[in-house]
Amino acid sequence: MARKSPAPLESAPLAYENQDFLNSPDGRAFRMLAEYQEPMARFRRERIQDTVVFFGSARFRALDVASHELELLENTGSCKPAPADEQPARPHEVESGEATEQKLRLAEAAVEMARYYEDARTLAGMVSKWAMTLPGRRHRYVITSGGGPGIMEAANRGAYEAGGKTIGLNIKLPFEQMPNPYITPDLNFEFHYFFMRKFWFAYLAKALVVFPGGFGTLDEMFELLTLAQTQKLAKKITVLIYGSSYWKGVINLEMLAAKGAIAMKDLELFQFVDTPEQAFELLKAGLTEDMQRQAAWEHDHLPPPAEGVPETPAPDAQELLGPDIAKTR
Repeated sequence: MARKSPAPLESAPLAYENQDFLNSPDGRAFRMLAEYQEPMARFRRERIQDTVVFFGSARFRALDVASHELELLENTGSCKPAPADEQPARPHEVESGEATEQKLRLAEAAVEMARYYEDARTLAGMVSKWAMTLPGRRHRYVITSGGGPGIMEAANRGAYEAGGKTIGLNIKLPFEQMPNPYITPDLNFEFHYFFMRKFWFAYLAKALVVFPGGFGTLDEMFELLTLAQTQKLAKKITVLIYGSSYWKGVINLEMLAAKGAIAMKDLELFQFVDTPEQAFELLKAGLTEDMQRQAAWEHDHLPPPAEGVPETPAPDAQELLGPDIAKTR
């Protein structure tokens, strides 16, 4: 029996418009590549050369001038407050004697974290104001954070208030979250893959400031320290650990060296700091050295401006347009 004539077919979707394919396991390689190439295109368009990265806790809100209240968040990056019994004690609870010992401890910690928020905000503003005075065709040492609340918001806020561009590298998480409002809109990113987000943290950074934080902050700090320790990055990165009393109570890095788990010279990979002014002077010194190294490299590898057609090969797009992604060894 003869088959009936088939109905007319609609055009098949183009491969790059096929959402079923792009969201499938077979499309994973393209999704990963997109999280490399799309940020690269935006960094070039916005003329970003390199960054100063701030890490720190997302779990505390800022000390709002109007309400004078602090809330502990349920999870890193979450917009939802933690349960009431995990919140810091409010003034009326302290006065009435209703505050539990846990809530009193959290209240003390909240005040401490509010100070770190303001210090991060101040330091980010100082770095941004200085960086905006530097010559060049691209933006230098742009303040970058994970894009969320807490210390991340403080860093973006300080740069925003100073009038500078500022980057937020957010991560898509299972619970509700939003980027903080101080990120430059065209430099607001959201990643699916943690490792691609970490790539952009590491490979543009010329300095790292680690404020008090939890698992995520520890993970990000040790990732950068490992890259520096193993000399995997072909650049020198200034690493400041902010809040010596906090961090020395959390981890004993000197013990790692004393027990031979790391070399004594590895303790020179970072410095503890406790004030925005101290941190800024160390950052400025380290970043000035970076500028001098970059100027020497350009003198040796890039031809000086001249009339006519240069005899040497033209620089590639990376050299001309940036960003300044660190080479690996």
